[in-house]
Formats: sequence, C-alpha cells, structure tokens
Amino acid sequence: MARPEKIRLGEVLVQQNLISTEDLSKSLEEQKRTGRKLGRIFIENGLVTETQISEALAHQLKIPYINLRQFNHQTETINKLPEAQARRFRCVVLEDRGHAYLVGMVDPTDLFAYDEVARLLHKDIELAVVQENALLQLIDRSYRRTDEISSLAVELGQDLGDTTIDFAALGISSGSEEAPVVKLLQTIFEDAAQVRASDIHIEPQENKLYIRFRIDGVMHLQTEAELKIAPALVLRLKLMSGLDISEKRLPQDGRFALKIKSQSVDVRISTMPTQYGESVVMRLLIQDGANFSLEKLGMPPEMLERFRKLIHRPSGMVLVTGPTGSGKTTTLYAALNELNSNANKIITVEDPVEYRLPGITQVQVNEKIELDFSRVLRSALRQDPDVILVGEMRDQETAQIGLRAAMTGHLVLSTLHTNDATSTLVRMIDMGAPRFMVATSILAVVAQRLVRIICDNCKESYIPAPFERAWLALELNEQTDTHQYVHGKGCSLCNGTGYQGRVGVYELLEMNNQLIDAASHHDPNYFIKVGRQHMAGRTLRKSAVDLVITKRTTIAEAMRISNQFEE
Repeated sequence: MARPEKIRLGEVLVQQNLISTEDLSKSLEEQKRTGRKLGRIFIENGLVTETQISEALAHQLKIPYINLRQFNHQTETINKLPEAQARRFRCVVLEDRGHAYLVGMVDPTDLFAYDEVARLLHKDIELAVVQENALLQLIDRSYRRTDEISSLAVELGQDLGDTTIDFAALGISSGSEEAPVVKLLQTIFEDAAQVRASDIHIEPQENKLYIRFRIDGVMHLQTEAELKIAPALVLRLKLMSGLDISEKRLPQDGRFALKIKSQSVDVRISTMPTQYGESVVMRLLIQDGANFSLEKLGMPPEMLERFRKLIHRPSGMVLVTGPTGSGKTTTLYAALNELNSNANKIITVEDPVEYRLPGITQVQVNEKIELDFSRVLRSALRQDPDVILVGEMRDQETAQIGLRAAMTGHLVLSTLHTNDATSTLVRMIDMGAPRFMVATSILAVVAQRLVRIICDNCKESYIPAPFERAWLALELNEQTDTHQYVHGKGCSLCNGTGYQGRVGVYELLEMNNQLIDAASHHDPNYFIKVGRQHMAGRTLRKSAVDLVITKRTTIAEAMRISNQFEE
C-alpha cells in the first residue's frame, strides 16, 4: 500500500461528528499545558472511546480496523519484528500475505514508524488500525522468552562442560552480567513477570531440570533443561539472597529485590534438599501499593460496606481465613491501605514482610534470634499503635496477646488457616484461647478463596454435564435451568487455559449478641450451627455460584474451590 499521509486526529474526529470544535480547542489547550498525547486526553475526558478513535482513523485512511482480541494471530508471524521495535512503534505483524505483511499500528499516521518497520521487515507493509491496550497485551503474551531460556540453558550447560566445577568459585567470579547463569535467570524473571506468574519453581528430576511457573494458581511447565545446570542456578540464587552457599543438606529461606521492566519486585526464596538436588521456589511480589484497594478485591457491594465499617472500628479483632494462596494477605493489605493515614499508628508483625507500605511500621519475625510473633507483639503494644496486623495466629500465646490487644483499645487484623468462617472461633478456642476472650474480642471473620475468571476472548456457552447440574441444583434448586452457562474454549490470549486472572469469593460472619452467647457454649457444634443460621446462606459456595450465573467463572472452577471446604 502507499505510504500513509499525515492527518490531524482532532480534525478527523470533528469531521466525523465525534467531538465538537469546542471540545477540540479545550483539549489542544490541555495538550499544550501538560504535553500529553491528544488521543489520551480525548479518552480520559470521556469525549470518545479508544475504539471510536481507532475506527475513525481507519475510516479516514481507508484501511481496516482490527479487534486484536478476536484476531487469530500466529506467534511466529508476530516475532518477525523484534519486541523492542514493536513496543517503540506500537505495532505488531499480524499476517504474512506473501507480497506484503499486514501490520497493526496504534497510530498509522506515524510516518517515521512506517518507514522504520518497512525497513526492518524487508517487505512491503499493509496497515490496519489496532487499539493500544490490546496491542500491549498481545506483545506481552507473544514475545515469550521460552526459546531464549532454552538456548541460554544449553549455553550454560556447555559453559560448565562435563568436568567437576568449583561452584563456589563460579558464584564469586560470575558477577559479570554477561555470565550465562546471570542472563538465564534474568530472562526467566522477565518471562515470569510478562505472563503474571506468582511463583517460579526450579525442580531437579532424575535426568532433567524442570522450570515451572504458577499462573492464576495453576502450574505451567516453562522449559526443560539439562540437570547439570541446576547447581549453578541454585548457587547464584543463594548468593543473590544471602543464603549459605555451602549448606546443601538443610532447607533455607531468604529474599532479594530486583527490577523487572522498571517494576520493583521482591522475591521470596525457599530452598529444599531433594533426592536429585536442591529444589527452589520463588514467590514474586510486585511492590505496588496502589494495587491494594478494597474495591479491587471483588467483594459484593453489601459485604464490602460491612467490611469497611468493621475495619474502621476503634478496637476488636478481624480475622481473614483460608488456605495458603487464597489471597488473605491481599485482603489484609487492602484494609491497611484504607486505614493508612496520619491519624493512625499502624504496626505489622509478619513472617516475612511481603509488601512494603509507606507510613506503616513493619516488623519481620526472626526465629533464629528468638524474635517470634509473641515477643514482637508484646513490644508492639508498647509502641502506642492504633492498628496491629499479625501475619498469622500460629500458637496459643500469640492468639491470647492478640485477643487481649483487641480488648484494650486496639484494632487487630490477622489470618488463620480454617475452612470457613463459622469454624474459625472454634479453632481459636482449640488453640487454648479462653472462650470469653474469643467471644468478646472478635468482631468478624472473613473466609475467602480465589477462583479463575473466564477469558473474555474465548468465552462460549455450553451445556453443563449432569454432575455439574446436580451440584448447581444444591444451591439454585428449580432455578438451575433458567440460567445460561459459559466456559472458555482456550485461545492464544489465555495460553489455551480458558481463564485469565482471578477474583475472590468471600463469606463474612459478623459477631452479634446471639453469636457471643453461642461462642461461650461448651459444645463447639452449637456455635457452628448458630453461625450458619446467622449467615442465612451467604456462604462461600453461594458466592462462587453467583460468579457462575453472572458468567464470570465456570461451574468446574466453583466446584473446585467448594471442595476445599466441604466434607
């Protein structure tokens, strides 16, 4: 196609009656004042949508507008253009048409970008208009580092050779950023961040080394490599996290920080000796306090309002329960973020400190020097706090100190590993906390799980299997067949899983006089019975089914998390 002509976006939108001349004048003034892109000003001021801008440009230039979420692209075609240039020029190669490449561009009037892309591809290009958000998501998904990781693993294996290596010497001398082990780890971290992995697992097997990522709670194999590179990787990671490189017989825990594409990431590392070498698991914690918002948790509006009132109470204890990986920490940090102000003194006692929040005093437990939860908690109470976060109620002593603090004018937030809200108070009593203290100190219990969200790009209707229908009928009764059900068939957007992202499901048990009396009863089953009556069906299972009938998750996913707390 011919080289595009330069056009003015504002004039195009005025011509197509999408904005008025007055809107354009005001936006141009704002652009002069702030230096921001004109299109972004139009969108943020609610004058037009990103789709309307893309369609207007396509209409003016007589080229197609392509919705990337529905376009069936090939990764090898996208990779014809290097990632750096794709990001710089905000474009992507969508199709090889033989005589030319079809290239999607956010701004097809950028003549410099057009010339550079044509030069890099060594072929004629035909343009289409694409949306910026969808383009950046596609780039993140498509430019995976799998081949690079495999080739770097091979390079590291060749570098090590078959001879016996002094890994301590290798670790000390491999400070160079060009060392294969350094490049390999850097690439693994970048790829993990790109696909939103929460954990990286390095697992030596009998003949292979597996590198796996946990994405949306599910494990995915990233690459297989030669087993002989495992000690070099483990050693480098131990050096980065200050662990004992000579100790290979005992588990070790540590942490280090790194930057991935200008994002600060804290990495929690755990090593464990196994039959074939040391296994390493790393939890990636993106340090962005702005992510901690109560609105983003996914609580139903009525429950969110109740939870917000509870955490603004001057004293008492609020417990968040659920298994490991159910989002308890995120819920507590969102609550802390809400309470964080100059008027509140907030102290956290954690093992380890997961996220750093400015304005909050955070203390790391260290069992090696006998700085345990109970000792830090006693000291914290002498620091005149308004709000205390205890990472976990682990033992009788910690539970009693926490409950006493809640009774004496402090708001205490903490977590506990229980199946549901009603069994939490019984668990506290089992830990040895006095009944009267549990009954009068605890304000509420939130039980939660995380479910995967259906991928919007490949969402489709389907008929539930008989066992799924039977499970739904337990909650919906005769309403079961009045709803339409959907699942994700799997696409490139969701890496074939049918899911993208996760959201919380919750139940909230708020204490009242009747429940306080029941908690003091000698039979624990009596409290559970009264608690369930008080919740009146507003349970974790009901919350999961609500997400199913609003087409946000699948029946299979709702059943999976329900089985975690049902006998």
